[in-house]
Amino acid sequence: MPPEPQAPYAPWPSPISTSDVARSGLGLGFPTVLGEEVWWEENRPAEGGRRTVVHRAADGTRRELLAAPWDARTRVHEYGGRSYAVVPGRGIVFTHHADQRLYLAEEGAEPRPLTPEPDLPTGLRYADLLVRDFPHGTEVWCVQERHHPDAKVSRSIVSIALPPAAQPGAEPDGRLAEVVERASGSDFYASPTISPDGEHVAYICWNHPRMPWAGTELRITSVADGRSWTIKGGVTESVLAPRWRDDRHLYLVSDWSGWWNLYEIGIFGTSPLALFPAEEEFAGPLWQLGGLPYLVLDDGRLAVVHGRGDLRLGILDPDTGVLTDVDVPYQGWMPAFSADGTILAGIAYGPDTPRSVVRVDMVTGRVEGLRRDIPELPDVAFLPSPQAIEIEGGLGRRVHAYLYPPANPDHTAEGPSPYVVFVHGGPTAHATTALSLDKAFFTSRGIGVLDVNYGGSTGYGRAYRERLRGQWGIADVEDTVAAAKWLAAEGLADPTRIAIRGESAGGWTVMAACCASGVFAGGVSVAGVSALGPFVAATHDFESRYVEWLVGPESLYGSREPLSRADEVTCPMLLMQGLADPVVPSSQSEAFADRLTARDIPCTYLTFEGEAHGFRRLETRTAALAAELSFYLQIFQKSG
Repeated sequence: MPPEPQAPYAPWPSPISTSDVARSGLGLGFPTVLGEEVWWEENRPAEGGRRTVVHRAADGTRRELLAAPWDARTRVHEYGGRSYAVVPGRGIVFTHHADQRLYLAEEGAEPRPLTPEPDLPTGLRYADLLVRDFPHGTEVWCVQERHHPDAKVSRSIVSIALPPAAQPGAEPDGRLAEVVERASGSDFYASPTISPDGEHVAYICWNHPRMPWAGTELRITSVADGRSWTIKGGVTESVLAPRWRDDRHLYLVSDWSGWWNLYEIGIFGTSPLALFPAEEEFAGPLWQLGGLPYLVLDDGRLAVVHGRGDLRLGILDPDTGVLTDVDVPYQGWMPAFSADGTILAGIAYGPDTPRSVVRVDMVTGRVEGLRRDIPELPDVAFLPSPQAIEIEGGLGRRVHAYLYPPANPDHTAEGPSPYVVFVHGGPTAHATTALSLDKAFFTSRGIGVLDVNYGGSTGYGRAYRERLRGQWGIADVEDTVAAAKWLAAEGLADPTRIAIRGESAGGWTVMAACCASGVFAGGVSVAGVSALGPFVAATHDFESRYVEWLVGPESLYGSREPLSRADEVTCPMLLMQGLADPVVPSSQSEAFADRLTARDIPCTYLTFEGEAHGFRRLETRTAALAAELSFYLQIFQKSG
C-alpha cells in the first residue's frame, strides 16, 4: 500500500490545455483519392462529435460535404468503419448515424435515402461500401447488418442499385432502391471486392465464436448464379483484405505462417504464393470495416504497410518479390489506403507529426499533407520523444512498450518522475508512436508515460497475440505490473508515484491490476469491463463470444473478473463512463465503484449523458481530461 501522503505533487506549467487536447481529435479516417481529388471522414467535437465527409478539390480548396445534423457513422459491429463511398461525378453515398440508412448526397442537393426505414430503429445497418459501374447501371455493394425483433443479428453482402442522376431542374426520383442479397449464411462479412470483369465477388466471412484475427475464410461468389466456394482460410487462420490481381487471381493477407503476410492465389484452387515472407505484419486487426492495408497500383506493384508495432509504407513488386520502403517524412501509417493509378492517399503520423491525410505520388515520390488531426501544434520542445523498449515479463517473456519521458524545455526532472502506465483497449489492438496531445498534456507537466503493448497485442505476430488466449486478466496484468516495476528498477519512476490508466478492455486491465498488485498509486478506468457474466449477457453481437477466447468457460469468470476481487483494491480509483455505451454498459463501472465506496476506498465515478463507447463531445473530453489530471495530482504525493 502506498505510504501516507506528505505534500502534493506540483506539476510543471504547460502550454497544452485541456481544451487544446479536446479540440485535437478530428478523427481523420478512410481517405479516397480519384485523380487530384481526395475525400476523407472527419469528426466535429464541438458539434456533439458528429462525423462528416470532407472533399479536397483539384484546386486545393477544401469543403465539408455534410452539414449538421448529418452524421456519417455506421454502427455495423458497433465499431463501424468506413461510412461513405464516392460516386464519381455525382457525390457520395453514406450511412447516417441517426437511422443507419444509406443516403445519396449529390452535388447541390439534400441527401436522399436509398434504403428503407427499418422496422426496428437503426435495425438495418450498412458498412464497407463499394461503388461499381455495371453495363446496367451503378451499384453499391456492402455489408448489411439486420437486427431482428428477437434480438438476433444477421449479416449478408448486398447490392443496391443507384437511381439515375436527376436532370437539371427536375425533382429527383423519390423511389427507394431494391436491396439484393448476394451472399449470406455466415455470421460476419467484410471486404467485398468485385473482379475486373464483374463476374465474381470475393469477401471475407467468419462465424461465432471466432473473431476475425482468430479464423476467417476467403470466399468467392458468382455474380450471375450465386454459386460460392472457399479458397483460403479456416478456424485457425486469419485471412484478410482480398484484392483482385486480374479476373482469376487474388491477393490476400494471411497469418498461417504466424505473421500477416501477403499472398497471391487463384480462385479455382491453386496453391497460394507468398509474395514476401517475413516476420513482419502487413495488416492490422479487423475491428472496423472498410480499411485496406495494401493496394494494387496501375503499374502492377503493391503499395503496402509493413513492420512491427508502427507500420512503414513500402512498394512491393509481386513479380520480383522486391520490397522497397518509400522515403516519406512519416514514421507510421494506418492500414487504410486508397489509390488511383499510381497516386495513393492514406493516414500517416510521426512522434512529432499528427495523424494526417497524406497524398503520395508513388512514381515521383511527391508527398503532400492535406489535413492534420491537430491543426495547431505546441512548440515541439513540449512533445515527448517515444522510445521503443522491451521489458522482461513473467517467465522471461518479452513485453513491448513505448516510453515517453517528461518533456518541457523550461524544466528538468530532478530524480525519478511520476509515471502513468497506459493500457490500450481491444485487447486485440496495439499502441503506436503517433503524436498524441493526450500524452503530451501529461509529459509536459512532468508526468512520464509508458504505453504498454502487453501480450495479446497486435503488431508482433500471431504467437504474441495468442499469449492472451485464455489468459485475459492474467497475462495483460502481469505485463503491465512488470512494466511498472521496470520503471522503478531503471530509476525512471518514483515507485510510490506510478499510476495506471486504460479504456474499455484497457479499463478491465486497470481494475484487475489494482486488484492484483499494490504497485500502483491509483488507477483510471474509462468504460472498463468489471464483471464477465453481465458483460456477456448485455454486450453487442460482434463481441458476444469474445470472452470464450479471452478467458474460457464461465466457471473461470469469478477468479478473473475485477468485481469479484474488488476487496483486494487498496489504491484510489477514478472511473468514467458514457451512459449510452452499447459495448460496455455503464453498470460495469457503477458496480465496481459501489464496491470500492462500500469499503471506503477513495473512488470517483463520473458519468456522461449521451456518450457512447469513446468520448466524442468537446465538453466531455475537456471535463474527463481535467478530472484525470486532478486525480493524478492528488495521488502523486511525495512520501516521507
